[in-house]
Amino acid sequence: MSEPTHPTAPDQDQAPGQPSAEELAAALNATEADAMAALQAELATLKAKSAEMADQYLRAKADAENARRRAEEEISKARKFAVEGFADSLLPVADSLEAGLLIKDASADQIREGAQATLRQLLAALERNKVIAINPEPGAKFDPHQHQAISVVPSELEANTVVSVLQKGYSIVERVLRPALVTVAAAK
Repeated sequence: MSEPTHPTAPDQDQAPGQPSAEELAAALNATEADAMAALQAELATLKAKSAEMADQYLRAKADAENARRRAEEEISKARKFAVEGFADSLLPVADSLEAGLLIKDASADQIREGAQATLRQLLAALERNKVIAINPEPGAKFDPHQHQAISVVPSELEANTVVSVLQKGYSIVERVLRPALVTVAAAK
């Protein structure tokens, strides 16, 4: 036969005032539930932060893409219209040349005077656009960055100095567009 079941009696070895095993199990379950709730709250917070960071990342990425696209458009416009100011300053020169060609019975002096005035206009337009002539004086030191030696000639000048300029050179904002063609003094 089986033994009769009795209601659970308090543990004989348990000291008075100490929690029972069931009370400990209930307390442990409550602690686990509190820990689980805390972890779930932390997980929800981290998910919200992650979503916020992802949103910020996408916005920053879109802003960077927009800035890059705007910069490319500005560069494209700058390339297209870079010569606009320069062309605008050359229009009076073209107008002067056309006006000079319309004069049917101009004398040689009038043509020369008109050509000189037009040349002054052209040089002023070049100067306004930072195009500067490279025209070294005889005796100036030969500079291979600004001058191109066409020939070396015997001269009373010091060696490696400019004897004469065959064609002026031009630079724009310290960048050589065309070097000056020069003859250079030979070593003695």
